[in-house]
Amino acid sequence: MKKSEIYFSIALDDQRIPEAISWRATDAGEKIHFAKAINISLWDRDEAGTMKIDLWTKDMPVDEMKYFYIDTIGAMAQSIQTATNDSVMASKMRALCEELMNHLQSNAPENGQQ
Repeated sequence: MKKSEIYFSIALDDQRIPEAISWRATDAGEKIHFAKAINISLWDRDEAGTMKIDLWTKDMPVDEMKYFYIDTIGAMAQSIQTATNDSVMASKMRALCEELMNHLQSNAPENGQQ
């Protein structure tokens, strides 16, 4: 059986706030990638519930964080469509993404966002 691993490294400041996030995956070679935020969700089979890790660096801008979560919901919509073939749930998640994008765009001028 083939084994694949993903490694995360989090550099923390004195107050344990993330300053840098890096990751690499065995299937992607030895290259180290850098991120401003990560959102990991796992379904724990023993607890039958979701375990989550949400981290972001000090330099992650608020507007980018909002787009990050919209992108995450959109990716989850595709995953639920692929995994369960539930097109209704996927469609509702995509509609939420569209609604959230409209919200961000309508507030962009007053917040200095583009």
